[in-house]
Amino acid sequence: MTLPLFPLNTVLFPGCTLDLQIFEARYLDMISRCMKQGEGFGVVCILEGAEVGEAAGQFAAIGCEALIRDFQQLPNGLLGIRVEGGRRLRVLRAQVLPDQLTVAEVEWLEEETEQPLLGEHADLAALLGALSEHPMVAALGMQAEPVGQAALANQLAYLLPLEAEQKLQLLALDQPLQRLDLLHELLEQLQGQAGATQ
Repeated sequence: MTLPLFPLNTVLFPGCTLDLQIFEARYLDMISRCMKQGEGFGVVCILEGAEVGEAAGQFAAIGCEALIRDFQQLPNGLLGIRVEGGRRLRVLRAQVLPDQLTVAEVEWLEEETEQPLLGEHADLAALLGALSEHPMVAALGMQAEPVGQAALANQLAYLLPLEAEQKLQLLALDQPLQRLDLLHELLEQLQGQAGATQ
């Protein structure tokens, strides 16, 4: 499967919403093609380099399909699009086209079927509920009530202020339960750091 890539300084997760402003010609063309063909593109996190200008330097080999859900002309004249994370993907081979757009051969990663939340996930679900009330999160229009383990893990991994490397580690895990366990560990580390700085 060949997919155009949009390297960004963010990690997109399945089922999560991302708003983008598009102004570079290569990406305007890409969005136009995707919309005509009813297809998505791949969002991969930049590890080194910049979002704009030349083709991004180093980006992660794991990413997420982005499906265009809405678009509008923004007050600043740029194209605004809202995408939703689709399937997880692994980049096998990438090449930069003459217009500086990166396209890649990708494989889709297996998703576990959604499993119901367990009692031990109550704290994480409550945390997501609290995050969902923040105006910036509410504006994304994501479902505040997670439907299961994968949804809870993906939304928390996306919304929490974790390092890009930590988010990529979470995205790479195939089992939602593993993602939730790792999130628990990372949250304890965050709380430990917060306690240490007070």
